Amino acid sequence: MLPATLATLSCLVILFPTIHASSLHPLIVQSGGAWSGAEDAVKVPVVLGVMSACPDAILCENVYDHVVQRIGDKVDLSLSFIGNLNSSEPDFGVTCMHGPNECAGNVQELCAIKYAPFERWWEFVQCQNFQGRYEVGKPATALKCANSAKLDWENSGVGACAGLSGDGKGKEGIDLLRESIQATKLLGIEKSCTVIINGKQVCVRDGAWKECEGGHTPADFIRQIEEEYAKLNQN
Repeated sequence: MLPATLATLSCLVILFPTIHASSLHPLIVQSGGAWSGAEDAVKVPVVLGVMSACPDAILCENVYDHVVQRIGDKVDLSLSFIGNLNSSEPDFGVTCMHGPNECAGNVQELCAIKYAPFERWWEFVQCQNFQGRYEVGKPATALKCANSAKLDWENSGVGACAGLSGDGKGKEGIDLLRESIQATKLLGIEKSCTVIINGKQVCVRDGAWKECEGGHTPADFIRQIEEEYAKLNQN
């Protein structure tokens, strides 16, 4: 656990050159399912650059919970995780700002994203957040939240990916984490939480809301997504 003074620090990493993503980078893990909606319509890609145990990310994901409750059928939501590759880290080969439990939480969430429908993996993330940032990544939290989200941890592929014990140290999940971190750097995401809508960075939560020209409330994000949805489906 980090000292209390660090909990209020900005959740950031070294800035890499920005590459705007008009389409999601292939290394970003895609959901195993999606909201039901008009099958012909193009959904708006939304990327949240996050760290699973970052207070700003938890707040940001809570805001987006209100968004997906309203217009989830119009959104293709992805999480892109922030960290640094580090071969000297024995368990993950990654340094996570809030410690190894955050790396484990990232892995657990990435595996849920890969193997579960959107409704299930999003509920899993929300459950992890509800337990509190210092509980994220713990095996007991992962298994509890899998049960809450009705994820079949043992048979769906999620547990095999993340580690059947819930420790977040499954080989596939660790590979997914490394790939996600690389994708995050290519997208130019440096702070948790960074919001990208249809390839454009629209807002950052870094101790406070910043660089949010279009606003930062659920209604503001809904309006921006609706505008992009109309553009993508105007023909």
